[in-house]
Amino acid sequence: MKKYVGTKMIEARPMDRGEYNRYRGWTIPEDENPADEGYLVKYSDGYESWSPKKQFEEAYRDCMGMNFGIALELSKKGVRVARENWNRGMFVVYQKGYPQGIPCNKQTAEAWGMDEGDLFVCNPYLQSRLEDGSHSMWIPSMDDILADDWVIVE
Repeated sequence: MKKYVGTKMIEARPMDRGEYNRYRGWTIPEDENPADEGYLVKYSDGYESWSPKKQFEEAYRDCMGMNFGIALELSKKGVRVARENWNRGMFVVYQKGYPQGIPCNKQTAEAWGMDEGDLFVCNPYLQSRLEDGSHSMWIPSMDDILADDWVIVE
């Protein structure tokens, strides 16, 4: 079998197996322990399930204190991310770029020696929103890459 790793954002709360069965209105099977620790898990499409504690904690971590890899994967799914200690209002987003090109405006055409309206092909990049509300292309520092204090910005 091939190995897979996943990145998705879910909502969850601690709930033992017995609580989950009562929540669903089910009778717990005789061969299952109602005291088994676990989590009620809600996915982005609204689907809910129960996960045993060990498997849940191997697969998920709190969105407060993520590493850069997880933050980057979430940003590729449209989530705004930031370092916990960044000033309020600052965050990073993933820009998909323009692989098919976008017509150049006058400023871009002049900067690149192109004609206005020529297609400007742009690869994906990271963009930051700065404290003053302006935006810039962004490249993470070594500290950013190795930090475990990345958070989701609502």
